Amino acid sequence: MAKIIRAQRAKKTIVRSAPRKPAKKAAAGSSPKSTAPKKSPKPRPWTAAEVHEAFSRFREANPEPKGELEHLNPYTLLVAVVLSAQATDAGVNKATRALFQVADTPQKMLALGEDQVRDYIKTIGLYRNKARNVIALSEKLIAEFGGEVPRSRAEIESLPGAGRKTANVVLNMAYGEHTMAVDTHVFRVGNRTGLAPGNTPLEVELGLEKVIPSEFMLHAHHWLILHGRYTCLARKPRCELCLINDLCRWPEKTV
Repeated sequence: MAKIIRAQRAKKTIVRSAPRKPAKKAAAGSSPKSTAPKKSPKPRPWTAAEVHEAFSRFREANPEPKGELEHLNPYTLLVAVVLSAQATDAGVNKATRALFQVADTPQKMLALGEDQVRDYIKTIGLYRNKARNVIALSEKLIAEFGGEVPRSRAEIESLPGAGRKTANVVLNMAYGEHTMAVDTHVFRVGNRTGLAPGNTPLEVELGLEKVIPSEFMLHAHHWLILHGRYTCLARKPRCELCLINDLCRWPEKTV
């Protein structure tokens, strides 16, 4: 057996690798081609005159825009906005019409109780957690703010279920503050048009506050929300109907 193995090894041949060709030298003054993808150029920022023109058109088309969340007072507005997280305004309105008829103050909401609040809003997403927040924020309003919705962003944000967007909506709609509430529609419009691009809602909010003239700020977030909801749609924007399509910086616009 050992003889057979030695004979087989003797028959094997050594395969030598082919010699490598020397690399070509780059011509003098030339540089190797980059394989990195080319970045698309940033859109040209809007001028102050263009921003003024855009919001002048919004104002002319809709002088007094209204939020679509139904409410009776600052408290019911606060509750409606808290309930609207990850839900549509129409869905919230359907649930709160009956709720607000029986509980339009923190005291009445507490008397109703979490179980019954849950029954009223069970058609809204995350209704169990939201019912808990409505009761908790009502308790805090009574204990710390005399049953009234506070007038500062920090105080509103301290309430269960309320964040920066909620505070901005309440301050704007209930108290006439010049705030910019950035929801998914405003975030999309700010980025797509190039009016105030940003990676986060806060960046878009601050960008819009920086460029929008004060004379438009009371209604600005409503104009942008409505524009995003009905014209500058997420999947198929209706560019042919857009009031500002000549000013928009979106490279894929269809007009």
